[in-house]
Amino acid sequence: MQRLLLPPLKDLMWSRCVRLRVPGVAPKAQCGGSYGIRRPLRPGQYSTITEVALQSGKGTVSLPSKTAERVVGRWLLVCSGAVAGAVILGGVTRLTESGLSMVDWHLIKEMKPPTNQEEWEAEFQKYQQFPEFKILNHDMTLAEFKFIWYMEYSHRMWGRVVGLAYILPAAYFWRKGWLSRGMKGRVLALCGLVSFQGLLGWYMVKSGLEEKPDSHDIPRVSQYRLAAHLGSALVLYCASLWTSLSLLLPQHKLPETRQLLWLRRFAGGTAGLVFLTALSGAFVAGLDAGLVYNSFPKMGESWIPEDLFTFSPILRNVFENPTMVQFDHRVLGITSVTAITALYFLSQRIPLPRRTKMAAMTLLALAYTQVILGISTLLMYVPTPLAATHQSGSLALLSGALWFMNELRRIPK
Repeated sequence: MQRLLLPPLKDLMWSRCVRLRVPGVAPKAQCGGSYGIRRPLRPGQYSTITEVALQSGKGTVSLPSKTAERVVGRWLLVCSGAVAGAVILGGVTRLTESGLSMVDWHLIKEMKPPTNQEEWEAEFQKYQQFPEFKILNHDMTLAEFKFIWYMEYSHRMWGRVVGLAYILPAAYFWRKGWLSRGMKGRVLALCGLVSFQGLLGWYMVKSGLEEKPDSHDIPRVSQYRLAAHLGSALVLYCASLWTSLSLLLPQHKLPETRQLLWLRRFAGGTAGLVFLTALSGAFVAGLDAGLVYNSFPKMGESWIPEDLFTFSPILRNVFENPTMVQFDHRVLGITSVTAITALYFLSQRIPLPRRTKMAAMTLLALAYTQVILGISTLLMYVPTPLAATHQSGSLALLSGALWFMNELRRIPK
C-alpha cells in the first residue's frame, strides 16, 4: 500500500525539487532560488504539483493515473467474477426448484436464518400457505424444506455481497479521487444496476407466489421476469468485465484497414448473438422447455415439430410455447457457433497480435465446448450438475466474445 500511495524514493532523491500546491504560496522561480521570497496568489490559486497536494488543510495523495486505472480495473474484474458467481448460483437455485422457498423479502431481517426448531417450523408453515407446496411439494418434510430454503438463502446473501463489493469500494475510490470523470459515470451506472438487480429478483419471485385459480400448471416464476432478471445480470457482468479489460489490457496499435473494420463489426455482432442465446436460456429454464424434446439433431421424429405454432396469436409461441422456445434456443446456439467459427477463420487472414489470436482461439474452443454441453444436457434429460455446467459455459463463452472484441477496440485519438 505504501508503494501505491507514495512516489518512489529514487524520484525524490534525484529530482531537482518536490513542489507542493499550497494555497497562497507562489512557486519558486527555480529550486536553487531564494527561499525567502513569497509572492501572494489570488484566492483559490495553487502552485504547481508533482505528487502531493495540500488543499483546504487536508493532505490528499493522488495515485498516478496508470496505477489508479490498474486498481480500479482489478476491482471491477473481481466484481464481474462475483456477478458470475451469482448467476451460476441462481441457475442452480432454479434447477433445484428452490427459488420459491423464501416467501417474503427483507433487506436486513432475513440475513439471520432460523436457529431453532420453533423458528424452522414457523418458516415452513409460511411456505405451506403458497401454491408450490399445495400443488407440487405437499408431501415435503422439514429436512427437505431446509435444503431448498438454504439454496435460496445462499443466492440472496451472495447478492448482498455483490452489492457491497460494488458500492463500498466505489465510494472509497470516489473519495480518494481515483476515478476519472468518465469512470464516475460508469461506476454510478453499475452501482445503480446492481441495486436494481435485487429489486428485480424479488419482483420475479413474487410472480411464483401468486395464486392462479384457473391454472393447474406447476407453480413457477414468470419466464418474462426471469429473463429480465438474468438479462440485467448479464448486462452488469458485461459492463464490468469490459471496463476492467479496457483498464488492464494495453491496447494494440492496429492499422485501421477495411478488413479490420469489418472484423470488428462482425465480432460485435457475434457477441450480441451469444448474449441473445444466453438470454433465450432464461425462457428455456422458465418453461422447463429442456424436457420437451430430448433428442438431437431432430426434435422427436421431425426437423420441425408440429406443435410449433399451437398458441394464438402466433407471437405468443416465441415466449410461451415450450416447443418453440426450445426450437429457438437450438437455432440461436447453432447460429452462434457458426458465426464464431467464421469469425475465427476471418481473424486468421489478418495479421493480428499474438494475444488477439489467442483470444480468437479461446473463443472457438469455448463455443464447441458449450455445444457439447448443451446437447449432452438435452439428451440426458437435464441433470442438475450438467445443466448448471451448461449455464456456466454460457458465461464463459460471453466472456470470450468480450475479450476478443476488446482486443480489437480502436485506440482513441
